[in-house]
Amino acid sequence: MPSTTHERSVHWVLSIICEDRPGIVHAISGAIVEADGNITESQQFSSDDTGRFFMRLQVEAAVSRERFEAAIAPVVERYGLQWRLDVVGRPLRTLVLASTAAHCVNDLLFRQRAGQLPVEIPLVLSNHGSLRDLASFYGVPFEALPVTDAASKAAFEARVVEAVEEHDIELVVLARYMQILSPELCERLAGRAINIHHSFLPGFKGANPYKQAHARGVKLIGATAHFVTSDLDEGPIIEQNVVRVDHSRSPAELVAIGQDEESRTLTQAVKWFAEDRVLLDGARTIIFR
Repeated sequence: MPSTTHERSVHWVLSIICEDRPGIVHAISGAIVEADGNITESQQFSSDDTGRFFMRLQVEAAVSRERFEAAIAPVVERYGLQWRLDVVGRPLRTLVLASTAAHCVNDLLFRQRAGQLPVEIPLVLSNHGSLRDLASFYGVPFEALPVTDAASKAAFEARVVEAVEEHDIELVVLARYMQILSPELCERLAGRAINIHHSFLPGFKGANPYKQAHARGVKLIGATAHFVTSDLDEGPIIEQNVVRVDHSRSPAELVAIGQDEESRTLTQAVKWFAEDRVLLDGARTIIFR
């Protein structure tokens, strides 16, 4: 019969970033032992380029957050750790921004409902009303605020900020939201907003990249999920996927294939982020799969 202590155990995830120095792993492991914790998963990486150390741990421990934090506090102070502690599998409060394309939004909402994505989506916010029925099908509130000029764009972004506060949002996902965010909003959401775009950029810009790609006879199409920054489509990359195509594919088929890749890539990036597997190292990401 399992012990009472085991029944009360909590599975924690601890991620840390700091300057790479000797003794970090020993120190953090010792602190976890002091908290009566058992390390069930451990991944680490030392960057020769930046001299920084990255680590992700999963720990089973029958302790409160307060006791866990107290146990690692001396290590945090000694090594100057940036750290995050959370419960494994806790759904991340996520705001979805959308326009008219349904594929990415549908995949996120479906996988949330199916329990395949550790997020909780309290709102889909769009600059068009066309996805209202889709959100309603999944029982997710939907708001549409048209963006037609500078004033309406400012109003939309003000609603984003308001929604982030109102719903305790931890992640904002641009699920084919086809408006450029202001530098001010990008700064406010730094490190917690993810965008998706087709990997044709910058070669095929504009409204019909797949038609352009067909005309040029591309052999690979794909998608890139990245953090949002004020530099358009140049934020740190989280995930990329490609699929091989040939001359027999029509523009419509390229669109369908590309949308599948966009959905798959964005959902994977969101999943990794929600599981605390994505750590920032300057202009790139460290992904603990």
